[in-house]
Amino acid sequence: MKKGMLGLTGAMLFMSMFAGAVFAQELTVGQIVEKANLTAYYAGADGLSDVKMTIKDSQGRTRNREFRILRFDVQDGGEQKFYVYFKEPDDIAKMVYMVWKYLDKDDDRWLYLPALDLVRRIAASDKRSSFVGSHFVYEDVSGRGLQADTHELVETTDDYYKIKNVPVETKGVEFAYYLIWVRKHDFLPFKSEYYDADDQLIRSIEALDIRDVQGNPTVMKSVAKDLQRGGETEMEFSNIKYDNEIEDSIFAERYLRRPPVKWVK
Repeated sequence: MKKGMLGLTGAMLFMSMFAGAVFAQELTVGQIVEKANLTAYYAGADGLSDVKMTIKDSQGRTRNREFRILRFDVQDGGEQKFYVYFKEPDDIAKMVYMVWKYLDKDDDRWLYLPALDLVRRIAASDKRSSFVGSHFVYEDVSGRGLQADTHELVETTDDYYKIKNVPVETKGVEFAYYLIWVRKHDFLPFKSEYYDADDQLIRSIEALDIRDVQGNPTVMKSVAKDLQRGGETEMEFSNIKYDNEIEDSIFAERYLRRPPVKWVK
């Protein structure tokens, strides 16, 4: 992967790995957002990572999830496919979440529930719903489409760009706008804050640990916080690898019930 995870907007979710010959002061907000999107979601031709998720509620009680994420880029900066295979705990083991991400229409999303042997399509209206009971949402896993928001560069420092993003369509969206901080030297987004119509901060995602993996700035740990009801979810990434030659064919409905052992073990 040429890059690292808007989200985290999972996850913040988890932009281009270099600015090229264009000087930073000459970049438009559109160019910054495109580079940030490439860096966050398109590192290499594909990628895999093991993830440990720790969910803490407002009372301090914790739950854990462990899963593997596989990513395949149909086109750099374009369509992508994601496959998430859950390993722990036992009550969700072998559950699968799969996404076909598009640029010009709503993503296709599936969830396989092994306890019921049921494949369920996730409606576009549910993309802002909680991802397996965590403080990340489904959209954080694969990223929010650039065309879903208008973008404004509100601050530039020696270290980062700060961008305000306002949703074009407000239906089904819990925030009025959100801010993203993008590192200048590598265009990796490292923090996002979501605000309601009264300018109250309601949610945040932040990268806690960023490292170089195969030449790509990569988020190793991130946290999403619910600042209205309390609670937070931390995701730790390990065994991250880019350019694995993952086959496009495994991102199919038939592999929801029969996971590709080579890639999920």
